[in-house]
Amino acid sequence: MRTVRFSDTLTNSRLICTYSGYKPANKHKWGPGVRDVYALHFIISGKGTLETRNQRFALTAADSFMIFPQTEIYYYPDPEDPWEYIWIEFKGEEAERLVDMTELERDYPVAKSCPYNLKPYFPVAPRADARLYERIRAEAQLRLLLSYYLEVYPRESQPVDYVRMAKEYIVINYWRANLSVSDIVNAVSLERSYLFRLFKEEAGMSVSRYVTAYRIERACGLLESSVLSVKSVAYSVGYKDQLYFSKVFKKATSYTPSEYMTLHGRNETH
Repeated sequence: MRTVRFSDTLTNSRLICTYSGYKPANKHKWGPGVRDVYALHFIISGKGTLETRNQRFALTAADSFMIFPQTEIYYYPDPEDPWEYIWIEFKGEEAERLVDMTELERDYPVAKSCPYNLKPYFPVAPRADARLYERIRAEAQLRLLLSYYLEVYPRESQPVDYVRMAKEYIVINYWRANLSVSDIVNAVSLERSYLFRLFKEEAGMSVSRYVTAYRIERACGLLESSVLSVKSVAYSVGYKDQLYFSKVFKKATSYTPSEYMTLHGRNETH
């Protein structure tokens, strides 16, 4: 069994909770200064002010603000009604991508009047000696938290990529023998002929042909590297009938599955 080292998990994690906390109402202020992580704050009660990039933002309960890496900020409570807030700091390869999907940005790092009480969703950052499962749970809770920001504060919507959606559905469901074109059409919620036209323009083939091509691609990988029989490979890529699978495979590759296995140094198992 491979030993998982802390350095492995830190290096390979795409989203890492680094620090978290809760600040009761008091006169605490921070800055001006910069941090090298993202720091998301949710105001539970009271008022305060954030200053960044020559702008000043007045904030109150149910508002949020984000500290961006290497961006100078200064924040402080209202002297008469100091804020109470909770925060999570995070970094990693995926952090920037997820934050960029919200309307939060360096020039406007605030989210006003969230309809949800987000306090319960803020994860507690794992300690330095945390187990791997604790880190995974913290990451999962951070994803859940960010999903609310994606819901309530999405960046200006982009055109829906129906072809990508259809391809993703095929990749997930190709192994189902009863997968039909109607299933794919229903999954992307688009008129059938319109999807067919879009798919043909982008992929250069029909939806049904793409399903077959993807199944054969997966079958080739299994025939090359696994110890499965042709029958098991067929079933694994959505064909209950081994003879029909062999016919489709030969049409696509010019080889029978058995010939393909032999070509790649394998003998069929039974």
